[in-house]
Amino acid sequence: MMLIKIGGGEQINLAATIEDLATLEQPFIIVHGANVLRDQLAQKLGMEKTILTSVSGYASVFSDQDALDVIMMSYSGLRNKQIVELCQRNEINAVGLSGLDGRLVQGERNKGIRVRENGKTMIKRDLSGKPRSVNTGLLNLLLENGYCPVLTIPIVDENGFAINSENDDIVARIATALEIDTVIQLIEAPGFLDDPADESSLVRNMSVSELYRREASVEGRIKRKMLALTRLCDGGKTRVIITDGRGEHPIINALDGAGTHIHD
Repeated sequence: MMLIKIGGGEQINLAATIEDLATLEQPFIIVHGANVLRDQLAQKLGMEKTILTSVSGYASVFSDQDALDVIMMSYSGLRNKQIVELCQRNEINAVGLSGLDGRLVQGERNKGIRVRENGKTMIKRDLSGKPRSVNTGLLNLLLENGYCPVLTIPIVDENGFAINSENDDIVARIATALEIDTVIQLIEAPGFLDDPADESSLVRNMSVSELYRREASVEGRIKRKMLALTRLCDGGKTRVIITDGRGEHPIINALDGAGTHIHD
C-alpha cells in the first residue's frame, strides 16, 4: 500500500497528481497540507502568523484558537474538499477526513515549547501536539470497502479537543501503523537539494544514516521535517521518495525514478 503526502505549496499540481493516482492498481492514502492557503486566508482575515523556534532549533507555527480556526477552514475545509472533488472526478471514491474525525489520529497536547526571548528562556503553550496513535480500524474499514482516505490536520488531543500537528509526523505514524510500503512526498522542488537555491543540486539517493547527519546540521522547519523523515525511514521497511509535485506526472515520474529516494 502507498501513502501520498501532498505538500501545501501553491505550485503543486493537484489535478495531475490525482490523475496519476487514478492509474494505480494498489490502494493508497492521501495526507495533504495547505500552508499557503492558510496564510492567504489568515491575511484576508487580518491574522498574523507567529513562528516559534524552540531552544533545540525546531520551528513551528504558534497555534492559538484563531490560528486553529484558520487551519480548520483551509486544511480540513477548502483544500481537503478540493482534493476529494478531484478524486471523484477521476473515479477515486475519496472520503475527506481530519485526524479529529473518528479520533483518526490521537495526539498528546504539548506541555509547552521552550523558547528564548529577550535573553530569557520561556515556555509558550498553545493548541498543538504530537500524534501518538492511529485509528487503524477506521482506515482499514474504508480501504477494505474501496474508499480512499484523504487526511489532514487537525488531530484530537487526550480530552477531545482539536489541536494542530505536523503532517510529516502524522505520515510517519500512519506508515508504521499500516506497514506502508511506499511513501511519496510531493514538494515544490525536484527533490532534496544540496543547495536549496540550486535545483540542479538534486540528491538522487540518500541513506538513512546520511539523513540523520543532515538533520543534525540544519535548523527551522526543515529540521522538523527531516526529523520526521528519519522516524519514517528508521528500520528500512518503508521506501520514501521526495519528488517534484509541479509537473504533469508527479506520481508516475516518482515511481520511474525521479526525485530523491531514501533507503536503508
